[in-house]
Amino acid sequence: MTPKRTAVTAVVAVTALASLLVACGTDGGGGGGGDAVEGGTFTTLLGSDPGSLDPQLSAGSALFDISKLAYDTLVSIDADGEVRSQLASEWSVDGTTATLKINEGITCGDGSDFTAQTAADNLNWISDPANESGFLGAFLPVGVTSVAEGDTVTMTLSSPAPFLLLGLGGLPMVCGSSLTERDGLAAGTDGTGPYVLTEAVPNDHYTYELREDYAWGPGGATVDEKGIPAKVNVRVVSDGTTAANLLLSGEANAAQLTGPDADRAIGAGLFQREATAIAGEQWYNHAEGHPTSDPAVRKALTQAVDLDELANVLTAGKGGRATALAVVEPTVCTYDAISSSLPEFDVDAANATLDEAGWVRGADGVREKDGTRLSLTFLYENSLGAAAAAAAELALAAWDEIGAEVDGKQQDESALLEATFGTGAWDIGWLTLSVNSPDQAVGFVSGTVPPEGSNFSAIQNDEYTAAVAEASQMNGSEGCGKWEEAESALFAASDMVPFANATIYMFGNGAEFEWLGVIEPTSVRLVG
Repeated sequence: MTPKRTAVTAVVAVTALASLLVACGTDGGGGGGGDAVEGGTFTTLLGSDPGSLDPQLSAGSALFDISKLAYDTLVSIDADGEVRSQLASEWSVDGTTATLKINEGITCGDGSDFTAQTAADNLNWISDPANESGFLGAFLPVGVTSVAEGDTVTMTLSSPAPFLLLGLGGLPMVCGSSLTERDGLAAGTDGTGPYVLTEAVPNDHYTYELREDYAWGPGGATVDEKGIPAKVNVRVVSDGTTAANLLLSGEANAAQLTGPDADRAIGAGLFQREATAIAGEQWYNHAEGHPTSDPAVRKALTQAVDLDELANVLTAGKGGRATALAVVEPTVCTYDAISSSLPEFDVDAANATLDEAGWVRGADGVREKDGTRLSLTFLYENSLGAAAAAAAELALAAWDEIGAEVDGKQQDESALLEATFGTGAWDIGWLTLSVNSPDQAVGFVSGTVPPEGSNFSAIQNDEYTAAVAEASQMNGSEGCGKWEEAESALFAASDMVPFANATIYMFGNGAEFEWLGVIEPTSVRLVG
């Protein structure tokens, strides 16, 4: 992608998307309590730099995490999946029409008003494909037009969207002055959120100051509470062990940790939240000119790897095999579309698949077909540290065994997304698209390719597209069976391969908070 676009981390985003979109934490126990600390600074650690801070251009995990401080959404979603107020106080969805009533008295960081017209302008900007928003087709369906009248926004959809409000709960709103002149958003903020950015040092830290008049948070939350931080300091720390050290020493108040680093925090009895998220997804570049455009190559690369072992290594034993594209709570659909769909682990079968497709081993053991070597570029993100490196070595050894020459490269999120959405210089990629409803994944596994769309792998699966068309006509959970059918078609064709779910942890030291994939700013309480 271009530097301004991404996929679905969140854990998730496309991690990249890892955290690509919304996660929901549950109380995992641990420490906490103590007296509220007034006027303090809350220091939280971010695994990678977000790059441009424009909140509507990218849905990557690092930016998604940091945007919550300065930007609000039209509605909010609680841990049970219930829709709550935020910028909007009332809402309704009827077929292809949705209406939202915008609260009175909402102001931006510069004191200007946020109105229904501002909300409509935001939705229309994101809906315009020319603007290349990473949220179009994921959080906001394609083809939506919005108009404002008084305090009400009316959205007209091109077709029913069964999970529309869930998507709006993750869509950050920008203030009016920046909707046309967006340059200032790259290194600043212009939103209605509880904090305003005061200092930005890329790849080091971002500092935010509290807006003391803020009173329109999720469910009407305000910042007039004991223990609310006067400042938030977001430090960029890519190494998990360093992050754990900072947290355990009290130099940081919050950090997401995995593997042995999480074990250290658990052993120390720190405050914790936990969630289930996609930890491993294997994507293939289907674009013309790449060996992975050959279905046989994709199938063989999938057959060659023991995905059970790969999942165990990647998650450091704190996870298991993936089951579906949307596993992040609150989920709407629960099913296993993967275990009976993917080809089984079988090295002999993988070799046979390539033999039958005309990929012949050369004297050096590397296969060729029509003068093209089976030479592949494999990219994976560095946020999982040693576990990701160990899992990658396992995959590289398996692919070498079937005659694939694979160059593995560990990269940060920004570089990974630049390659997958921009340069196209990749064949296999480990990115995690973290979503909680199956429709949020549609734009990433079908439809238009970048820069106009988000289908960065150039996947074209007619069975998936047909099943999605049927599922989209059904309300909410009524369509879950059809969504399962759609995803099964992707996996049966080895178009992409989700292979690992993991339990992920967010820890606190000297602070407590709600963790909904990102820390909810109005929930943070400094304690001593």
